[in-house]
Amino acid sequence: MTAATEIVPDSEHRGLVGRLPAGLRPFALLARFDRPIGWWLLFWPGAWAIALAGQGIACWDMIAWFLLGSIAMRGAGCVYNDIVDRDLDRQVARTRSRPLASGAVSLKAAWAWLLILCAVGLLVLVQLRLAAAIVAVSSIVLVAAYPFMKRITWWPQAWLGIVFSWAAPVGWVEVTHGSIVPMLLLYAGSITWVIGYDTIYALQDVEDDALVGVRSSARAMGAKVRPGVAALYLVSLLCWGIALWQVFPTPLALLALLPMALHLGWQVATLKPQDGHNTLARFRSNRDAGLLMFLACLVVGTAA
Repeated sequence: MTAATEIVPDSEHRGLVGRLPAGLRPFALLARFDRPIGWWLLFWPGAWAIALAGQGIACWDMIAWFLLGSIAMRGAGCVYNDIVDRDLDRQVARTRSRPLASGAVSLKAAWAWLLILCAVGLLVLVQLRLAAAIVAVSSIVLVAAYPFMKRITWWPQAWLGIVFSWAAPVGWVEVTHGSIVPMLLLYAGSITWVIGYDTIYALQDVEDDALVGVRSSARAMGAKVRPGVAALYLVSLLCWGIALWQVFPTPLALLALLPMALHLGWQVATLKPQDGHNTLARFRSNRDAGLLMFLACLVVGTAA
């Protein structure tokens, strides 16, 4: 049986990870395979772009490749992040049990695992058209810089938004040669959405982050975190509404966005910043929010 300390507190699949051989389990945890929410959040903007471009059904196989790439590259990003943050992670209660911070995985083995995950990402990359592949590769510098943002800015979530939304321009360039205006609006809305949900996630670490000097939007907002997240979500909805209108200028396009708007409104209305279980649940619910947005893009893209 897996000891409770071997899996970080916000793991979603204790049973699945617990069934892995003991030698493989730390590597699964290092890539966050126990927490699929991360790869869903990385995946959705790319799926949105393909659907909004009207190719959600015709290019279902490319959407599947995007999902595989999201799993691999999110895992690679987590490994790289833990390599950079291993000393900080040892000082934070929620992260000190991570494989590198705890010593369950050596630094050399972590680098090797990172290369394996990148090889899977390369397999996905070669499925893309050259233009889309160039857009995808251009994100490497942004990804590499992200772990350092929490040391130099109060808004590392903004940088995460730029990185975690990058699949949107990749997906758009892959399936269409049309105007990039809807994509830019979709991308902008995704960035503020990411800042909003990652601010909710960062609420779990506010006290520990203050002790070790890690900056975050949750700390920056302080007591105004709920209206702050609400404002970010409103900007997202505004950008997405204009994007949908650009593709299909009819009130029905905005109606397709209503379920997503209601879901984000529910997140804000029921958010309890001091309750770790509540904030984690609201953060995870963005997997479902991503699905609602995908359906809106699929309906509008197909109807246009």
